Amino acid sequence: MRYQGSAAYSYDAAQRERELSQRASAPSFEVVTGGGLDAQARAGVSPVFLARLKAALAVAAVLVVLGMARVGISVATVSLLSANSDLTAQIEETSSLNAQLKVQRSVLSSNARISRIATQNYGMVLADSYVTLDLTPADEEAGATGADGDAAQTADNAPADANVK
Repeated sequence: MRYQGSAAYSYDAAQRERELSQRASAPSFEVVTGGGLDAQARAGVSPVFLARLKAALAVAAVLVVLGMARVGISVATVSLLSANSDLTAQIEETSSLNAQLKVQRSVLSSNARISRIATQNYGMVLADSYVTLDLTPADEEAGATGADGDAAQTADNAPADANVK
């Protein structure tokens, strides 16, 4: 327990109080922010620099993609032109072969050549006489008006030994 007024009174207390209040209001050292090499090393990379770096990388990526697309289109164009050139060469070769085959067919199908081969190699000769067969039905010669072949197949025209169904 403490009794009020029992403590000894100090005459220097007022002066000490003033000194303590001055010390409390004014610190013994002063803090300065952002100075020195150590502060710059601890600060790291600035956000503005990172934003600019990201933008530059995005632009570079877009340019690379566009370049690759252009190269791809160029490669496709060259391959199509090469295929077109090959097809043109094949068409020319085929046209030349077609012309040669037409000439060869003309030579081989010549009547003079065929007659010469038939007479020299096979001993064939042209016939002096020949027989002509008349294949017109007898009813048409008699003036029958039947348009189809069923009129010619009647019972009275059929041979006696034929089985008619």
